[in-house]
Amino acid sequence: MSAWYFLDSGAGDFALNMALDEALLEAMPLLARPVLRFYGWRQPAASFGYFQKYADVERMTHLRPLVRRPTAGGLVPHEEDWTYSLVFPAVHQWYAFAATESYRRVHEWLRDAFALLSVATELAPCRCKAQEGQCFLGHEQFDLIRQGRKIAGAAQRRRRDGLLIQGSAQPPPPGLARADWQAAMLEVPRRAAQTQWLEFQPDARLDARVHELAANKYSQPNYNQRR
Repeated sequence: MSAWYFLDSGAGDFALNMALDEALLEAMPLLARPVLRFYGWRQPAASFGYFQKYADVERMTHLRPLVRRPTAGGLVPHEEDWTYSLVFPAVHQWYAFAATESYRRVHEWLRDAFALLSVATELAPCRCKAQEGQCFLGHEQFDLIRQGRKIAGAAQRRRRDGLLIQGSAQPPPPGLARADWQAAMLEVPRRAAQTQWLEFQPDARLDARVHELAANKYSQPNYNQRR
């Protein structure tokens, strides 16, 4: 059984949310273990893929602020969604997976977590094209779907320091608590006797890096509107 970290950072500012994910990715060579992070949004916002054009994104949604993610993918509205990230060091087996494999595995994980809560979901067997750049209209292969509708998607970024996966799930039926979903996400690998969870506490150095990235990058128009 391997030891992984988990972190519930609660609802955060749009810039701080992206900054913490990038800071965790930068810290992977030192942390040397995966981190599963759960988080929310203090105000309605939308994140969009690293390679998207800002002018296109502006036309796709009324939500503001708009923040460019460190990962790829399309526009994701953050109003009532449940967001999470997974960060892996370069020495971990997930880092060696092809992008399609890590994408499939993370949504199998979500599928199994929802199953523990008696919510039936499945992985999309193929792509269903929708309006370009809109993450939750249509679906890609291995997205998580329920009753034919996409409820979870993710985006990835591999760098020398590690692999970052940022994911978003739309709450399925009314009455399902976010805390129960998070507990189920922790339970799935534990039941497979693969993972022991250690609560992660960011230190002062990591916290300082998060605030630096938030102030100088993710809150800045010259970054978010760079394309």
